[in-house]
Amino acid sequence: MTGDLSAGGRPRLEKAGRRHGPRGPWVLRGVDLGLPPAALVRVTGTNGTGKSTLLRLLAGVDAPTEGRVTGRPARTAYVPERFPVALPFTALDYLVRLGRVQGLGRTAARARAGEWLERFGAGGHARTGLAELSKGTSQKVAVAQAFLADPDLLVLDEAWTGLDAGARAALDAAVRERVAAGATVVFVDHDPRRLRGEADAVYEVGAGQVRPGREPAGEPSGTPGTLETSGTSGAPGAFATSGTPGAPGTFVTSGTPGPLVRITVSGGRALPERPPGGPSVAPGPDGTTVLTVGEAHSDALLGALLAASWHVHRLHTGRTEPSEGGVRA
Repeated sequence: MTGDLSAGGRPRLEKAGRRHGPRGPWVLRGVDLGLPPAALVRVTGTNGTGKSTLLRLLAGVDAPTEGRVTGRPARTAYVPERFPVALPFTALDYLVRLGRVQGLGRTAARARAGEWLERFGAGGHARTGLAELSKGTSQKVAVAQAFLADPDLLVLDEAWTGLDAGARAALDAAVRERVAAGATVVFVDHDPRRLRGEADAVYEVGAGQVRPGREPAGEPSGTPGTLETSGTSGAPGAFATSGTPGAPGTFVTSGTPGPLVRITVSGGRALPERPPGGPSVAPGPDGTTVLTVGEAHSDALLGALLAASWHVHRLHTGRTEPSEGGVRA
């Protein structure tokens, strides 16, 4: 049972559970959760624990296998982790159609679609077919559709992944505006610094349950080995590090040893600010660059690199061991 819709509403899960298939394992079960009104809500948890499942239940994308969801506002918007780009529309036409579905008139839908595309830096792609857009621009369209009709409940599942720095900042600001206007915004993001310290409530997903949590520990900016792009001269796509580069295969980092992901890249555009996770940088073979980041930030970093047109040669996951002068993977 999916529950009721209301004009404003306070979404609530009542003994809600979700499993995949009639005999599949339970992803979530017996969840009782009431979202506060006019609040920013962060959802945390390790990969595969059911964060996306929780968000899809809250947004009404999935129905609970058992229990119910009540109080979901009629104006609810959702940004999925993956945006379906293979649709036969231009970016503008797609947004206008969604705006009409959300109750806007055609003129208002077209005006608001243009405004949000411009705000997220995609105004120049309004007439471009969705299938022709880059991953980063597609994500801007996905985010824009969520704000067309001023939702009372906004659910964001890794919505910042793949956005450039300007669009990420615009999304941060838009989220704050919705909360200030009385909406509830629920979000998941790999970067612990995302809207850090601003959440009114934090919930952690694990072992099929949802419990009160706390803000994740973030990494301070400007640590040795993080990417620097502002004021850096050189060819487009060149990286500079704030630490001293080591020999190939080594890098400087102040992070805690643990699972790391190495991403070998070449080409691309210089990123406008430090990428997610504050990756360490080292020269790779044949003119490539090797970025090393904690496993929890690897998806977000990869999305940022792809959005900036970097060519990804190789990904390698391993565990680091402390070594003199840095960390060796």
